[in-house]
Amino acid sequence: MGVVNATPDSFSDGGRFSNADEAVAHGLKLVEEGADILDIGGESTRPGAESVPANEEIARTLPVIEGLIRAGCTARLSIDTRKPAVARSAIRAGAAIWNDVSALGYAPDSLQIAAALDCDIVLMHAQGDPKTMQDNPHYDDVVEEVFSFLERRVAACIAAGVERARLIVDPGIGFGKRLEDNLALLARIDRFGDLGVPVLVGASRKRFIAAIDRDGPAGERLGGSIAAALAGFARGAAIIRVHDVAATRQALAVAGAIAAKAPV
Repeated sequence: MGVVNATPDSFSDGGRFSNADEAVAHGLKLVEEGADILDIGGESTRPGAESVPANEEIARTLPVIEGLIRAGCTARLSIDTRKPAVARSAIRAGAAIWNDVSALGYAPDSLQIAAALDCDIVLMHAQGDPKTMQDNPHYDDVVEEVFSFLERRVAACIAAGVERARLIVDPGIGFGKRLEDNLALLARIDRFGDLGVPVLVGASRKRFIAAIDRDGPAGERLGGSIAAALAGFARGAAIIRVHDVAATRQALAVAGAIAAKAPV
């Protein structure tokens, strides 16, 4: 899953693709590099970010989705939003996935809209909202607490009429997590496979990488991003959300080839 940020304030690329034409060109480049999915977002969810009105999110993301489809994009398109109105607009335009960092908990009608939309749903865990999530996160057992939260959200979706086959879970690396929490989750990605749905890992360029080795701009965290991607892959993650598609795809291909030769 390649990341296309149609925002002026993304933590990872500083708004380089906030223009729709630039975002479309970037998305097509990621597909050439091997992205199977493009995740398009119009609201930054970096720590401290303010919420964006739904109409502004739609104005940022809809032209990108429409432009990618006109260009013959072969990847599945995902809308990264907490807002049902934005998700509905994107799915109607041709997106196939609703990636919700609030696990359909942001709006009272999120579950109802998700059940009505013919798309896959990513349920992500976050402690708090983006504006406050890193103020003072705390867990007694982060893996089991995140697992229990996602288990409840999967059950809520199914009760609302969303088919289990349409669900994907994401433990939310970097979303209301301390360094030790992020590492514990990555070390136990296999636990989330017990939920019986595909697992997504999104650790690309996250700040915890800089906390381990050399603080610096987000774009200089490629090595740590690949290490996290490989950890998720080795533990059964089905989708790896990344900014650097070509390098990550190559690393995953080599890791997979080595794993295929390992003794049973």
